[in-house]
Amino acid sequence: MRIHFIAIGGSAMHNLAIALHKRGHEVSGSDDVMFEPSVSRLVKHGLLPEKMGWYPEKISPEIDEIILGMHARADNPELLKAQELGIRIYSYPEYIYEYSKNKLRVVIGGSHGKTTITSMILHVLKSAGKDFDYLVGAQLEGFDTMVRLSDEAPVVVIEGDEYLSSPIDRRPKFHLYKANIGVISGIAWDHINVFPTFDNYIDQFRIFIDTIQPGGKLIYSRTDETVNKIVQEATSAISKIPYDLPAYNIKYGVTNIIVNGKEHPLQVFGDHNLLNLEAARLVCENLGINGTEFYSYITTFKGAARRLELVGKNENANFFKDFAHAPSKLKATIHAVKIQFPDRKLVACIELHTFSSLNQDFLDQYSGSMEEADTAIVFIDKKTFEQKKMLPYGAETVKKAFSRDDLLFFNTPGELLNYLENIDLSGKNLLMMSSGNFGGIDLASLSVKIL
Repeated sequence: MRIHFIAIGGSAMHNLAIALHKRGHEVSGSDDVMFEPSVSRLVKHGLLPEKMGWYPEKISPEIDEIILGMHARADNPELLKAQELGIRIYSYPEYIYEYSKNKLRVVIGGSHGKTTITSMILHVLKSAGKDFDYLVGAQLEGFDTMVRLSDEAPVVVIEGDEYLSSPIDRRPKFHLYKANIGVISGIAWDHINVFPTFDNYIDQFRIFIDTIQPGGKLIYSRTDETVNKIVQEATSAISKIPYDLPAYNIKYGVTNIIVNGKEHPLQVFGDHNLLNLEAARLVCENLGINGTEFYSYITTFKGAARRLELVGKNENANFFKDFAHAPSKLKATIHAVKIQFPDRKLVACIELHTFSSLNQDFLDQYSGSMEEADTAIVFIDKKTFEQKKMLPYGAETVKKAFSRDDLLFFNTPGELLNYLENIDLSGKNLLMMSSGNFGGIDLASLSVKIL
């Protein structure tokens, strides 16, 4: 088939384009801005558009299907041309469902942890030699792409994002997958630009529960009060399976999970990762992998890209980067590093980058989120305010919102880099957290310089 991607450069979009190209479809695409690794991956498969921008002349009746990314606008000229010609238009979650509607669908939802839970499940399934399709939001060791679609695999494991599906489909992505096995890891208000109240945000998870197919299963965190409440209220004809924090210890900087008196050393750490592991275990048990097998495979799991990823270390310091940007994620990640390394001070830096995190009406949600950091840094690239057409604010506003007078604030990459390059990390850990890229700072080069 001929399939054209509008906004092909997106994280999920470019991986889906590559997956369909590998299946033998004729794939084309457009975008007005793209970043790495999308560019290199599309180049490798001959799918990078010749020129950036939107070109309605690319859209012809010979195209069988359009896949529309969230980055495009509703008035996109290619979209308007496709609508005029009556070509079938899918959002990528719609397309994933159409491709997998005859498979067993596992959908991992939650405000935090869903990428890691999905990654853990994929790691274990691959280690066990299972055949499966998948969609995950981070690059994993041992996987060429973040999407796999096949005719043969009986199961598909999907990271279920609650953000909107496309500019013309305002439904959250995870509503479209119609899970047979669903997971909710936790609920903490996010995406304020589309879910203006916490109640409105919670409603999206209620709807997700209702989309789980009759006779299906919901695996959920018993440690989250909001999740517990909506699960107990749900009247769907599904099984409800809770999970909790497992028994564990920390020895010499290594977390060991304890099962029937036996220790299983892990390469990840933190309460949030232990909870993620329990969710993954229950999913895998429902896919035919017993506990003994699961624990033997999970000990080799190194984590998903940018999820408490070790950038560099020496005998006196570690340098981590993490995707954390929402308040609950920020607090959990800082706590995890402090607990894992109680004898080291922590320098923690968060980049506020998303619409929600930069919104002054939401900023107070960060109050107390960095209290465990010995040195707390907030970075907002002033160019981000300009790009998002938002009114800028400064250090005092941020300090008040975070409830921390000694907080350090930087609004240019140069100032932040200068501070970090001159920091003494002896006996400390550095934690850099963002869903962006710190204004283009090369963290790998920084690590070589300061460690």
